[in-house]
Amino acid sequence: MEQNTDQFYRFCAVQPWAATLSNEEIIALIKETPFSLEQTDLGRDYCYFLNKDYYTDDAKNADYALMAYTLSQPENLERASMYDMTLEENELFEFHRISVLRNGVLIDKIPDTKIKVLDNETNSNGGILSSSKKLNISIKDLRLNDVLILEDCRVKTFAEKEFLRKDFVKHVFVTADNYWAYGEYNYRFINNRDRKVAYKECFFRDENGNVLPKETGMLNKGENYSIHYKNYINPVDSGRELYPFVDFATEASWKELSNYIYPLYKDVLENADLSSFAPDLVETLDNLPDLDAKIRYSIEFVQNNIYYIFNADEMNGHKPQSAEVTYQNKQGDCKAKSVLLKVILDYLQVDSQIVLVNYNADFYIKYYLPSLLSFNHVIVKIDYKDNEYFVDATSRNEFGTLENRSVLSFCFYLPVNENQELQMRKPTTWNNYAVDEEIRLKAVGNQGDFSIKSTYRFNRANNMRNYFRNTNKREILDSWNNAMFYTLNYCNDRNGKDYRDIFKNAAIEIVSDDKEANEFTVKYTATIEQPYFIDQKNKRFLMYFDRNVLKNGVRDFQHSDASYWHNFDSERYDILLETDQKIDTEERFTIQECDIDNSFFKHKTKKSITKNSGRVQITYDPITNKEILLSEIEDIKEAYHKVADSNFGIGIDIIEPGFMNFLKHKFGKN
Repeated sequence: MEQNTDQFYRFCAVQPWAATLSNEEIIALIKETPFSLEQTDLGRDYCYFLNKDYYTDDAKNADYALMAYTLSQPENLERASMYDMTLEENELFEFHRISVLRNGVLIDKIPDTKIKVLDNETNSNGGILSSSKKLNISIKDLRLNDVLILEDCRVKTFAEKEFLRKDFVKHVFVTADNYWAYGEYNYRFINNRDRKVAYKECFFRDENGNVLPKETGMLNKGENYSIHYKNYINPVDSGRELYPFVDFATEASWKELSNYIYPLYKDVLENADLSSFAPDLVETLDNLPDLDAKIRYSIEFVQNNIYYIFNADEMNGHKPQSAEVTYQNKQGDCKAKSVLLKVILDYLQVDSQIVLVNYNADFYIKYYLPSLLSFNHVIVKIDYKDNEYFVDATSRNEFGTLENRSVLSFCFYLPVNENQELQMRKPTTWNNYAVDEEIRLKAVGNQGDFSIKSTYRFNRANNMRNYFRNTNKREILDSWNNAMFYTLNYCNDRNGKDYRDIFKNAAIEIVSDDKEANEFTVKYTATIEQPYFIDQKNKRFLMYFDRNVLKNGVRDFQHSDASYWHNFDSERYDILLETDQKIDTEERFTIQECDIDNSFFKHKTKKSITKNSGRVQITYDPITNKEILLSEIEDIKEAYHKVADSNFGIGIDIIEPGFMNFLKHKFGKN
């Protein structure tokens, strides 16, 4: 059956509020200038002009653009000739102009444009329900060095269920990508809503590159905010600086917003009676031995037995489904699953609340203006035994009592309750080690017996359990072999050799899987022919340096705007290297220990050296989910540099047999 394409796109005149131009004005703007010629000589893609308008009223949002740019590169020509546009439910794409300027003549390309309306199949599986469509737009006979002129507008009309979008606007304007050079760049935000819209400028800079103070303002109905640049390339250093942006949001405080949303959840929570609609679940809970077991069962029941449906068309409304409907249908979105989990916890008399988060935009929430539309996910916060835990009811295959479960990484949240402010979660400490390994390498003659016993906890246990369940065993072994190839430093004396020829009889087995404690233990064993690393002077070493201990992201951090999010697992390693050869018991790095203790992590190495062995016990205890401010980063980087200074493993030097080798060794040391 043919679709009514009018509901998805149309060719029409420009809206009266848009910054359109006549054909004569467009041709006049498409002129070469010293600036445009300079960009062309540099091989940079050039846009003669870009007019962007964002219009909002109480019934719709509209995103308008008019631009003209050169098709000077084959890649640009290819992208312009065919591209896709995804539309949400009740979103209409208006085409106003598709033209090219070729040899000084403006040619209308709308007759050469073909549009197909497709279901957005990429978002229609895995529990995602979406009425979105995809427009496939193809334009015939575009040629290199044409100037393409596009004028269009994306209009989103609010459905009745999108009451949140009707009552509030949220828009973030991010300045232009520095890939392009612009002859003119114009942006406007047009407020035609009854309520005032606040704006906030962030990370704009002066001529010397210094960040300017955040500018704020207010737009009444009929007012607009505008930016104009001429001969413009965004000066942002994108590797070390954040793109300047402007946040727009309907004027409101966090307290006002929490009081707006709380009644929606209050209704479904206060009217829920678990005993009446889920007597079988209540009976199961009542028969469990203690409250820890009941909490664990409740979380895993909602995570694994209630099918997660992400209804993209309803996520911008915050009316949650009742717990009874979710339980009976065994399906629901994040709001529905979180409500059901809280109802169960309320039955158990466990203190909990529903909270709003946005994992993806978490860093920016502290800069954004207050808005419910800054959040895109709902989870549950549990206060239990003087600790706070956050549980994502949409997760699957997670196990363990509450203190042993996965730890979510984010900073800001808004509790769904009365008179709430934006909250910053407390930094997290670990009550055990997420990675706990015992490494043994014993070299006798020219053979080494090697083993690693690894116990994983928290997120690591869940992830590793899933990895072993879903991955071919040969692939798992190759992964371990590959890691050991670098950890034992064989990459520097036998690079290019097949790992399977180095690690003979390699095997890996699951030792135990304790789902209550959420501990997953595996053991890897192998026989190594020629276990020693041999340098260019034919000196032999036994080495084990696990680069997973290194936190290179911190050590290499150079950003001047964004702080660093300290989010690492706790780790413990017990490494024993033994040999039938005599070793240098005085070598500096062999005997070196360290003890680092700061406000972000503790790292300790304890050594035990004999004439034939070296053992190191490494413990790493980080505080996770904590922001390292720019004022703190250099001190923390220095501490991690100290970890990298041979304090992430152990190496032992072999003293070769014979009196002359002994003298060489002594002479070399002196």
